[in-house]
Amino acid sequence: MTERVRHSAISRLVLILFVASLAGLGTPAATRAAPEGQLTWAVHVTLAPTWFDPAETTGIITPFMFLYALHDALVKPMPGNPMAPSLAESWTAAPDGLSYEFVLRRGVKFHNGDLLTAEDVKFSLERYRGAAAGPFKARIASVDVLDPHRIRFRFKQPWPDFMTFYGTMATGAGWIVPKKYLERVGDDGFKKAPVGAGPYKFVSFTPGVELTLEAHEQYWRKTPSVKRLVFKAIPDESTRLAMLKRGEADIAYSIRGALAEELRRTPGLTLKPNYPPGTFWLVFPEQWTDPKSPWNDRRLRLAASVAIDRPAINKAETLGFSRITGNMIPHTFESYWPAPVPVYDPKRARQLLAEAGYPNGLDAGEYFCDGSYANLGEAVVNYLQAVGIRVQLRPLERAAFILQNSQKKLKNIIQTASGAFGNAATRLDAFVAAGGTFTYGTYPDIEGLIAEQAGERDAKRREGILHRIQQLIHEKAMVVPIWELAFINGHGPRVAESGLTLISSHAYSSPYEDLKLKDK
Repeated sequence: MTERVRHSAISRLVLILFVASLAGLGTPAATRAAPEGQLTWAVHVTLAPTWFDPAETTGIITPFMFLYALHDALVKPMPGNPMAPSLAESWTAAPDGLSYEFVLRRGVKFHNGDLLTAEDVKFSLERYRGAAAGPFKARIASVDVLDPHRIRFRFKQPWPDFMTFYGTMATGAGWIVPKKYLERVGDDGFKKAPVGAGPYKFVSFTPGVELTLEAHEQYWRKTPSVKRLVFKAIPDESTRLAMLKRGEADIAYSIRGALAEELRRTPGLTLKPNYPPGTFWLVFPEQWTDPKSPWNDRRLRLAASVAIDRPAINKAETLGFSRITGNMIPHTFESYWPAPVPVYDPKRARQLLAEAGYPNGLDAGEYFCDGSYANLGEAVVNYLQAVGIRVQLRPLERAAFILQNSQKKLKNIIQTASGAFGNAATRLDAFVAAGGTFTYGTYPDIEGLIAEQAGERDAKRREGILHRIQQLIHEKAMVVPIWELAFINGHGPRVAESGLTLISSHAYSSPYEDLKLKDK
């Protein structure tokens, strides 16, 4: 090769590399583009400040509607990964199962500019008081800050489910708050002006009515595309749909029945069924709290179960998208046991009532439910009354319902639910295990098995124990399962990416930094 040809070839190579480097700059530049526009949600529940503090996360999915925007976790479900590294770059488990060590992402800042350190992680876990706070306190021997970017959790005994409790939406224990800021403003001050490490910063909040957030442009994962998020509490379903049709909302949650059909038929609107691990079931707390209650009789609880026409309710309320089940554990959860699905049989319901000593039915008091699912409650109450179980529907605003239910103040019949992530053990911990967030009572044989499975490291043996617990719940007719909810939402024509269904099994729009508006 002549010197002239060699020089020409080198020049072309340099030019190609230069052009390639310019092209390579395009991707980071796109992620750094300034956020623009606004997305507005019509939300089906009242907005409560308790949802803004990860420490108060109950065993339901609602808080994560806001946690995914305001805060971040060491590990959390993300698109394509149910346990994605987030504030933690990596983690390792000790071979003996007695500890986990996390390496934190460097350079992450909270919204107020404070740098994330291992001290914030330790502080966040130690102040956690939400779902499964008991097991965390009982099982963790120490939380050791090894250096500003490394932290280790040591257990008193092996805890096979630690990452399910800590790294999914089963709890809020792994979501991190800024220690210095929280110590300065206190719990109440934090709820009024929450500071997190998430993709959006708090701007304003009108209690119960409206929350406004603004993009955190230094978010470590990527700069959000949308500048402003506005969440509006719209309890009335028809109003949510009307707002969507008029363009006053871009995304509307929980549209059901005839309104869902109208949404599906309306040009420019998109119906988006979602499938969270959201089981609904009835609880009869007086089977433990009142020895004289008729609900102590298994036959009465069975009568309530077979009195309900679940397929008819499914067709009427969720267009047939929901999944009828015989279990309070979602079928997608690890260690799920396929309990027999209850069959609608009003004749047998009346027979069971007569056998229990109520041939003319009985006055069964109040039927408590989350007001955003009063439609389901109304349908169930109608079926119960048709066979002689006379109850009065008592819908409560969601935050009030959750608070009273966690304080064990409800009675008679409770329509309860959870869309929280996890596995069979995490769901049992919140609703069946003694001391659980929503546990009114349990049975000695069930409680013994729950304790046994918690430390069992052999996967097959542990699954067998968890199956047996679910079998006992079924055999005792301890609860009345209804369905696994199809959560029907919709979005309008301005939305390019709604975030609905991006995270598998998550009910709401997320991750918020991935949401996009269409180009004008």
